[in-house]
Amino acid sequence: MTIKPLADRVLLKAVEAEETTASGLFIASSAQEKPEIKEVVAVGPGGKIDGEEVEMFVKPGDKVIVASYSGTNVKLDGEEFIIVKQSDILAIAE
Repeated sequence: MTIKPLADRVLLKAVEAEETTASGLFIASSAQEKPEIKEVVAVGPGGKIDGEEVEMFVKPGDKVIVASYSGTNVKLDGEEFIIVKQSDILAIAE
């Protein structure tokens, strides 16, 4: 099964948290911060939404920062994803 976002929705997955520090120290999983950066997996087509034309600015593979507590969490084939509106994406991390 696959997930194909509709309208101005974007499918994201979490980027793995760092397990070591820059100096090489191991970080226990309980001490790791939840990643704020997510990777775009799939993008809806955009189009006319609520009477306004919406252009999609993100593409699969982009790393993005999303607003806290936004979107809908989805679990598929053991992987966790989040579906958000493009307007919930705050920035593209380059």
